[in-house]
Amino acid sequence: MGKYSISQFVQQTKQDEQENDFFELETERVLEVNLNGEVWAKMGSMISYTGSIKFERERMLEHGVGKLFKKALTGEGTPLMRAKGNGRLYLADQGKKVTIFELNGESLCVNGNDLLAFENRINWDIKLMRKMAGILAGGLFNVTLQGHGLVAITTHFEPLTLLVKPGDKVYTDPNATVAWSGNLTPEFTTDITMRTLIGRGSNESIQMAFSGEGFVIIQPFEEVYLSSQQ
Repeated sequence: MGKYSISQFVQQTKQDEQENDFFELETERVLEVNLNGEVWAKMGSMISYTGSIKFERERMLEHGVGKLFKKALTGEGTPLMRAKGNGRLYLADQGKKVTIFELNGESLCVNGNDLLAFENRINWDIKLMRKMAGILAGGLFNVTLQGHGLVAITTHFEPLTLLVKPGDKVYTDPNATVAWSGNLTPEFTTDITMRTLIGRGSNESIQMAFSGEGFVIIQPFEEVYLSSQQ
């Protein structure tokens, strides 16, 4: 249906008034956070809120000298903001699809650009990638999250999960790779030949190689990262 009366449109698209979980999908592209305390979210992802909520940008030493050093060394990192208070907070990122995970002691590595929000009780750390990968993959880095709590990530369109089995490597495009199980450590491989150097010089000559046992989440979209250029 493409034509609505005002009342029909409001009725069909209005927010859910019921009491929901801490993280709830208001739509498939909007995360609702029913806040009573605090949560970490990607800087600039707030699109609306109700109630009494204050926002604080991640301070320079917010998470210790170690993480600050890693960000300074690589020139990488997604700025975070802390939302504190009581109310409903709505988060989104460029119309990307939102997926919520509940960690029960597991660890999950997420491309920093695809991390939307996580509970304050989650332990996290920036994982340094090889220098070559940071340059050739356009500033790729990842954040490892571990513990018990909720994590929300984003993908362009529907994600696809690839199973990694022992003895059978899985190769992915770094710009299409969203997340992977924390027990996997990707390596970077190159396939630079005369053919890949002719024409547009596709970044597909660089791949992430996953081995072991776990999973990798990819998206049907090659995202261009600008953090290394800023």
